[in-house]
Amino acid sequence: MQILDGKLAAQAIKDGLKISATQRVIEGKKAPHLAAILVGNNGASETYVAAKVKACEETGFKSTLIRMEEDFSEYKLLEKIESLNQDPDVDGILVQLPLPKHISDKKVINAIDPGKDVDGFHPVSVGKMVEGIPTFLPATPYGIMLLLEHYKIETKGKHAVVLGRSNIVGRPISILLSGSGNPGNCTVTICHSHTKDLSSICQQGDIIVAAIGIPEFVKVDMIKPGAVVIDVGITRVADPSKKSGFRLRGDVDFDAVSPNCSWITPVPGGVGPMTIAALLKNTFNSCIQKN
Repeated sequence: MQILDGKLAAQAIKDGLKISATQRVIEGKKAPHLAAILVGNNGASETYVAAKVKACEETGFKSTLIRMEEDFSEYKLLEKIESLNQDPDVDGILVQLPLPKHISDKKVINAIDPGKDVDGFHPVSVGKMVEGIPTFLPATPYGIMLLLEHYKIETKGKHAVVLGRSNIVGRPISILLSGSGNPGNCTVTICHSHTKDLSSICQQGDIIVAAIGIPEFVKVDMIKPGAVVIDVGITRVADPSKKSGFRLRGDVDFDAVSPNCSWITPVPGGVGPMTIAALLKNTFNSCIQKN
C-alpha cells in the first residue's frame, strides 16, 4: 500500500503557480485575484475558506474575503456577485457552500460570470465539461484528476466505481474518468442509495471514489485487492479526547482497507489539499485568459 499524499502533490502545484504568478508581477502584469464570499458562521466553511485564503497568500495570489451575516438577503448577495462580475481586477469568484436555507444555491451559482466560475459549478462550465471543451472543472474532481496524474496512476481501461452522484463530486468525476485523455478512459459505474448489491459492484472496481458523506462506510470486504481508493469524504466525528472535541473521518475505513490497496488517500491530507490546488489553477487560468 502506498499513500496518495495530497499535501505533497498540492504543494508541487502551488510551487509552480507561485513561480508563474511572481513572473507575471515582475513583468508588470497583475497577480491572479480570487474573491471568496462566506455567508454565516458555519464552522467547516470557516475552515475551508481560511485554507483557501492562506493558499492564495502562499502562492502570490491576491485574495478578497467577503463576510456576510447569516440573515443576509439573497437579493443583496446576488448584487454583490454582480459587482464582482464587473470588477476587472477579480479573476475568480467562489461562494462557499452550503448557504443558509433562505438563499437558493442554484440562483447564486447561475449569477456568477462563467468566465470567473473557478469552482466550476455554472451550467456553462458543466456543459463544456460534458462536451470535452476546455473549461473550469469542478475543483474537487479536478483535484482528484491532478492527484492521479501526479502519481502516474494508470487509469486507461480500468473499471472505476464512484460512490455518490452529487453535482459537486460524483457526477463530474464520473465524466472526467470516462473521458478521453490521461488520466481517463475508464469504464465508470456510479453507485448511490438505491444501488442494489453495492458490495459486489465495489469489489469489481480497480479504482474506487468514495463521496457519500458517511464516515467509514467503505469496508475492507468491499474492496478488490490492489485497488486504488480515493476517499473524498470528510466528516467531523465527536471525540471528547480531542481539544477540538471532534476528529475527522473519511468515507473509507482507512485502517482496515489500506493494507488491501495499492494506493489510498488519507483523510485529512488527501483530496482536500488537491481541491484547493485545483481552485488556484482555475484562478490562474482565468487570469491568463482575461489578461
